[in-house]
Amino acid sequence: MDPLSDVFHLLKVESVLSARFEAHGAWSLRFSAYQHMKFGGVLAGAFWLWFEDGAPPLRLNQGDFYLLTQGQAYCTGSDPSLPPADGRAVLAANRCEDGMVRYGQDGEMVSAAGGRFVFDSHASGLLLKSLPPLIHIPAASETAPALRATLDLLRLETETSRPGASVAAVSLANLVLVQVLRAHLASSARAPGWLGALADPRIGKALGLMHADVARHWKVDELAAAVAMSRTAFSERFRTRVGMTPIDYLTHWRMAKAKAALEAGQSIATVTESIGYGSETAFHSAFKRIVGQSPGRYRHQQSAGPADKSPRRDK
Repeated sequence: MDPLSDVFHLLKVESVLSARFEAHGAWSLRFSAYQHMKFGGVLAGAFWLWFEDGAPPLRLNQGDFYLLTQGQAYCTGSDPSLPPADGRAVLAANRCEDGMVRYGQDGEMVSAAGGRFVFDSHASGLLLKSLPPLIHIPAASETAPALRATLDLLRLETETSRPGASVAAVSLANLVLVQVLRAHLASSARAPGWLGALADPRIGKALGLMHADVARHWKVDELAAAVAMSRTAFSERFRTRVGMTPIDYLTHWRMAKAKAALEAGQSIATVTESIGYGSETAFHSAFKRIVGQSPGRYRHQQSAGPADKSPRRDK
């Protein structure tokens, strides 16, 4: 499994494809802060998107996609100078029987479809902290051919209800997220953080090797040789791109997988073997160092009710 697929598998992404939004004339909406990522694709017309930090507004044209990654409040509208209405209230009040949101009556029409992603994993930081607050993929971008095809599917899935709509919507939303991230990587080879490191041919290959065999006792010399670099050059480049040493990265990823396995009810012995530790003692030591508590305590807290999950330090 490649690193991005591996992370997605662990994140347990909950995807929601929202109804289509159609607006006519002059309009402006504000959406408050949220705890997930949002995406949108412009089906027809054009509108503006802006944050409240004073940065210039972004004009979104037909065929464009955007991804909001940090959860901060934002506004959209036909004119950034208009006072915005409460976006959530407007959407709720103007949702029609067919599920489509129609706002305004006269003037130029704009249409968009979008959704959100919620990540049920502590590993989400690996992906999210590497992303800028806003990713914009213009329709004319050389990296967006797959998104152009996806936009047609968005149009079809949001224009009327069909059998299997909920399954198709989730699959389509996941496809949008992957394609937006691919396009972002292709257009931003020097993007910081883990995601940007995937676009580096040599560091990306090293990450792929570790994710493909997380239980292997990798050594820096092996990884450097596999990507045709000296140990020193590889170590420096990996730390610069990823933010930690190769072995530290491997250890953190192992612990992320261990936490997911323990949450799923796997035994400590099974988890120890699956991520490459020779003994439960060694695994216990590494897990407690990274996570802050023992595997047994973590597993117990995940299986307990909310009232039993108050933090306690191990003796």
